[in-house]
Amino acid sequence: MLKVEHIGIAVKDLEQAIPLYETLLNTSCYKTESVDSEKVNTAFFRQGDTKIELLESTEPEGVIARFIEKKGEGIHHIAFEVADIEAEMARLRAEGFTLLNETPKKGADHKLVCFLHPKGTNGVLVELCQEVR
Repeated sequence: MLKVEHIGIAVKDLEQAIPLYETLLNTSCYKTESVDSEKVNTAFFRQGDTKIELLESTEPEGVIARFIEKKGEGIHHIAFEVADIEAEMARLRAEGFTLLNETPKKGADHKLVCFLHPKGTNGVLVELCQEVR
């Protein structure tokens, strides 16, 4: 793993959360994006080499909506940048981790992504991500 690529934060309302995080982080939101496959709208902020991704559900039964219903708004996942997502997925699978998707899928911000089940990572949802080449 190369670095922490971003921290994902679940929010109920991007329209309310974006100005809050702009003030908190003292930086502007540089990008918003919808990811239909994940049923989310996202907003990105840059802090040094790390990004903050706000996630808003687009559907009442979406993963983020269910997360907020169960745990409230807050940190949803931590994403690590990898050089070769398929090799890293194979390595982690061989080490006994449970992958939530068997092949990389398209995520936000021009990334291929794979999530690890939090049961095997002490309750933390971990995302692997690689820049689409």
